Amino acid sequence: MYIKDIKLRTFRNYDQIQLQFDDKINVIIGENAQGKTNLMEAIYLLAFTKSHRTPRDKELIQWEQEYAKIEGSIYKRNRRFPLEIILSKKGKKAKMNHLEQKRLSDYIGALNVVMFAPEDLNLVKGSPQVRRRFIDMEIGQIQPAYIYHLGQYQKVLKQRNHLLKDLQRHRQTDKTMLYVLTDQLIEHASTIIERRFKFLKLLRSWAGPIHESISRQLEQLEVHYDATVEVSEAMNLETISTRYQEKFSKMEDKEIERGTTLAGPHRDDLIFYVNGKDVQTYGSQGQQRTTALSLKLAEIELIHSEVGEYPILLLDDVLSELDDFRQSHLLHTIQGKVQTFVSTTNIDGIEHEALKEAEIFRVANGTIEIEK
Repeated sequence: MYIKDIKLRTFRNYDQIQLQFDDKINVIIGENAQGKTNLMEAIYLLAFTKSHRTPRDKELIQWEQEYAKIEGSIYKRNRRFPLEIILSKKGKKAKMNHLEQKRLSDYIGALNVVMFAPEDLNLVKGSPQVRRRFIDMEIGQIQPAYIYHLGQYQKVLKQRNHLLKDLQRHRQTDKTMLYVLTDQLIEHASTIIERRFKFLKLLRSWAGPIHESISRQLEQLEVHYDATVEVSEAMNLETISTRYQEKFSKMEDKEIERGTTLAGPHRDDLIFYVNGKDVQTYGSQGQQRTTALSLKLAEIELIHSEVGEYPILLLDDVLSELDDFRQSHLLHTIQGKVQTFVSTTNIDGIEHEALKEAEIFRVANGTIEIEK
């Protein structure tokens, strides 16, 4: 899988550009605030229909313009697929093969992308929200229906929290609607949890050996799912649902007292252990970075095993954050099999065979030139 070309119109600081890419390594060089990350963001958005930097689509539209458009030609299973995202004040349109897709779950998965940026190094030590986003985005790529359940869960959760606030403030006394919303929440929560467990089982099988290799056989990585309800990977969907019913039944008074939903996928977390110790609490910065790198490399292999093709890899200003050994391990792993985009202020000091054959793009003030 690779992206052959991209067209941007009034997107961020790009008025209008059209670029063709190498199917192996593309290096985007430029000073900060010139548009390197904006190009990476456009490719990411073409895959996920949303930015990794902001939840507000209007920030992606150039100042005083009505819309922004991203078009890309991707090659998957030796077939060309044109993709298009149009952002406007009226909303967002996603097109595949020139046909507008009514549901995002029908679009996501057409282009598989793994992003590795400096903020991803905070995957281990960052907030639980960062880790939930990581797992949700990756499952969504290989199981688009997951996006539907996640969206429905968030919709019901919002309604349920609003009702709990009304019950807390005695604006509402009848609990009938609470039971209806709880049943709906459990239906989607159970599916989300079941699919997260299956994904983590696959992720572990790849991340463990990769981590061991990067740490020169000195460290063992384990990934645990920290749930707010007593559920486990061994349970089927029905048992998970029963556990949720029991949990919400016990917590009813407490949730009304607090005015919010106290358990569910939106409060769960991932815990990473290296040699039996919690990396977030007890790991060195090096161990935390090795864990983050192992997870990203595991994502690449996991997507390949599930989809049958390697995803596109976006390395946004991250190589300079890794030491020589981790940098070399990353580049060696992807060499020759993964189309990769590397953004950096310069490639001086990055010595690796993979970069010698790379297509070089130089970015300055919203314009891009190919280095001959």
